[in-house]
Amino acid sequence: MSNGNVIAVILGGGRGTRLFPLTRDRAKPSVPIAGKFRLVDIPISNCLHSGLEKIYVLTQFNSVSLNRHIAQTYRFDTYRRGFVQILAAQQTLMGEEWYQGTADAIKHNEPYILNPRFKDDHVLILAGDHLYRMDYEKMLAVHTESNADITVSVIPVEKEVTSGLGILQADANGRIVDFVEKPQTEDELQRLRVEPEVFTSRDIEPQGREYIASMGIYIFNREVLQEVLQDASNVDFGKDIIPKSIQARTVSAYFFDGYWEDIGTIHAFYSANIALTDATPAFNFYDEQAPIYTNRRHLPSTKVNSSSVRSSILAEGSIIDDSELDRTIVGIRSIISGGSRIYQSILMGADYYESNMSRVEHERSGIPNVGIGRNCLIQNAIIDKNARIGDNSVLVNRDGIDNYDGENYYIRDGIVIVPKDATIPPETVV
Repeated sequence: MSNGNVIAVILGGGRGTRLFPLTRDRAKPSVPIAGKFRLVDIPISNCLHSGLEKIYVLTQFNSVSLNRHIAQTYRFDTYRRGFVQILAAQQTLMGEEWYQGTADAIKHNEPYILNPRFKDDHVLILAGDHLYRMDYEKMLAVHTESNADITVSVIPVEKEVTSGLGILQADANGRIVDFVEKPQTEDELQRLRVEPEVFTSRDIEPQGREYIASMGIYIFNREVLQEVLQDASNVDFGKDIIPKSIQARTVSAYFFDGYWEDIGTIHAFYSANIALTDATPAFNFYDEQAPIYTNRRHLPSTKVNSSSVRSSILAEGSIIDDSELDRTIVGIRSIISGGSRIYQSILMGADYYESNMSRVEHERSGIPNVGIGRNCLIQNAIIDKNARIGDNSVLVNRDGIDNYDGENYYIRDGIVIVPKDATIPPETVV
């Protein structure tokens, strides 16, 4: 059932530098995940399962592939008022600059998001680079029952991760009374520490977690959002609006204790994907009651010829010949040639199949075909879409380098990354 009094806004972020080079040619929400999905599919699917059908996605860089994905995937019938629409950064009378922060992105698009013809009571603001499953209706219920002006979704965390998150303190009624973005000192942490009773009173087991972190998910009353956006100094929700609002408004916490990962960095993105190959992964893509939606491509089933495949995910349309795979994500239309060994890696696949004529021409020119060539060894790597890996290549980061920018590959956090459309010549050793 559609929840007609809420409009959802998914923040696509800026240049996505933390996910470079995966964001070199695409917007961050358009980055592929789990073999066949894109990051933006996660919050959109959560919205649709929560009855929210008016959804804006805000981007400002490389939005072509994201536009195409949204247009091909999310279509509502003629008799429903729902939509999933891209709002790309543009020059307007309100400003000619790029978005300066999360709140500034909303401000630039205020005429659309707070369009009077929608008459929405609430605005739900989401991040486009998190992996989780949530029923936003439950969060909305807490928001309305507590008569809050703003509600922030929070999750219990351990001390070790607090320096990279917005950490909050809440009273017994769930009202947020303190907030520090990425606390660094022991005094701040001591002030923000939460007593176990705060968790147990909500049927959450502390399990060594003594802090609550913002998940970057907010519900605003419509008029409250309008008011806070009028202050020109409010350019970011975490750094500006939430800390200021807890002093003058009722800001409530919605406690969430399910799986949630911020996958906005290469290391986090890689780890979250590889974790999906576990026998019982923490995030379940196989939930029939709340599936993750994506583009239906009508591809053939994957074919595996004389290969050993362990703890891996094989997306449709792939062909695997006489190879060995372990803890690997095989994306759509992946071609893996004979004798290759691939371990703990992410293959994003391809946007197309090469014709036989193209393959013959490439062979004459010494250009590898799209996919993984013969007798390759790949470990702890991300191979982006349409990459060409020549025969006998070894991509393992043999020197243990943390970060490196090569001509046709990169290393980030020790992970070898071959960017989209790149070519790795035969016999290459990394």
